[in-house]
Amino acid sequence: MRLAIVTEDLTQYGGAERVLEVLHETFPDAPVYTSLYDPTALPPPLRHWDIRTSFLQRLPLSRRYHRALLLLYPLAYESFDLSGFDVVLSISSRFAHGVITPPATVHVDYCLSPMRFAWNYREYVAGESIRPWFRAVLPAAMHYLRLWDVAASQRVDRFIGISSAVQARIKKYYRRDSDLVFPPVETEQIPLGGGRGENFLVVSRLIPYKRVDLAVAACSQLRLPLTVIGAGRHSDELASGAGPTVKFLGHVSDAARTEALGDCKAFIFPGEEDFGIAPVEAMAAGRPVVAYAGGGALDTVIESQTGQLFSPQTVEALADKLGRFDAADFDPAVIRRHALRFSRGAFQEQMEAQVNSAEPQVPIS
Repeated sequence: MRLAIVTEDLTQYGGAERVLEVLHETFPDAPVYTSLYDPTALPPPLRHWDIRTSFLQRLPLSRRYHRALLLLYPLAYESFDLSGFDVVLSISSRFAHGVITPPATVHVDYCLSPMRFAWNYREYVAGESIRPWFRAVLPAAMHYLRLWDVAASQRVDRFIGISSAVQARIKKYYRRDSDLVFPPVETEQIPLGGGRGENFLVVSRLIPYKRVDLAVAACSQLRLPLTVIGAGRHSDELASGAGPTVKFLGHVSDAARTEALGDCKAFIFPGEEDFGIAPVEAMAAGRPVVAYAGGGALDTVIESQTGQLFSPQTVEALADKLGRFDAADFDPAVIRRHALRFSRGAFQEQMEAQVNSAEPQVPIS
């Protein structure tokens, strides 16, 4: 079977790139098609892959000012020549699902989410610093991208969502059914912790939509110890509003992060995410999670068994949960067993089955 992988920009290393890394390990002979590629932003092993870029790569300063090229991305992905492949596997959150494949080729899309900035425009730009002239033209650009996105979704033969929340969006925006495969989490690499600390823990990029402000405000109000690991443009604002029981550690080593996960009283996950890797990592360490009852947390946190869910998404609702929280109500071994459902091995096995079942009955000549 001849397989190609299509992904979004390779200009940073984050959750989507980790998914790509595991998929490439599963299908090592597959070339990777992407719009833009910056080798200096990726771990060294990824730089030796067969990576094929679009015409955007040849534009001056494209990697530095890629956001300015927003309306060219549909054309970039439609320009790829994918003839000769039996199966195309795209990993999409913006444009990668928009490739055009030959009639005999099966296109499977692993959807991290439909284009969030287009479909949830108002929520996405809330709190963002955008120049007035650019904010004035954005609604028209989003209208065009929504039309293109719906048209592009019809080119996909099979959708796979990363969570029930993403499946619901696929159904809402694309009017398509989808299978469910949870993304890979390195659960087996995280040891069972002792939960020796009394502090709550947040591990996150510090940007507005992550809603770390809820955890900071709730713990400050209740004078509960909270440790925040991570950095971002919201760091200074969060620190200025925090009480004396809240500590900001910024970026830490992987070893320190793993130790913090295992020692915390509980992990707080206050945002609404498509899936949410960090709370599953905390559960792999045997620690319960207090999460907002929305998005991917509804798939990963089992009420009163692996954690607690709060709603609505307010300081008051979270403070109510934290004020009555008792870690002794949870069994670390039970929590860890649940987390192992989301392992790398489980993901690879399920995705291999999805791709193999998509192979055309009549190979391309």
